[in-house]
Amino acid sequence: MPEKVLLTSREIGRALVRIAHEIIEKNKGAEDIVLVGLRTRGVPIAKRIAETIEGFEGTPIPVGALDIDPYRDDIATSELKRANKSHTDIPTSITNKRVILVDDVLYTGRSIRAAMDTLMDLGRPSSVQLAVLIDRGHRELPIRADYIGKNIPSSKDEEIQVQLEEVDGIDEVVIRRMAKEQLFIKN
Repeated sequence: MPEKVLLTSREIGRALVRIAHEIIEKNKGAEDIVLVGLRTRGVPIAKRIAETIEGFEGTPIPVGALDIDPYRDDIATSELKRANKSHTDIPTSITNKRVILVDDVLYTGRSIRAAMDTLMDLGRPSSVQLAVLIDRGHRELPIRADYIGKNIPSSKDEEIQVQLEEVDGIDEVVIRRMAKEQLFIKN
């Protein structure tokens, strides 16, 4: 299967505006909200959502970046000790705040589990919510998103790749079938 574009730049923009509206509605405004993006692509998505919310509400929203690598269950602890560099940067306390984790693709749920573990080491939020641009299914853990840009059912031998202007020089979401050697590595 050749690469297929699932979302264009315009469609990504609309999805993020919709997510921003849903966040405002569910939280009855923007007070005490902190957006925390998972590195790498969750961070620019969080910044875009924060800018949109600020445009609607007039309230600046703090945006942080979360490095979940030390909490991932697919990396050996010896590798983590060698790396020993966290790239977490949250500009405010998350204690008693409504933290909204932001990621590009929700798949098995393992990254979000690691993100929640990381957050709990940083403070005690009043609530943790989850916003994702794409939910592709195939959960291994009981995790669901509160805000979803687009549900895209996919098979396990497909890869959904979010490309963002800030990281990749283009805004689009594509799907492609993985090569057999990639499929072996992913599982």
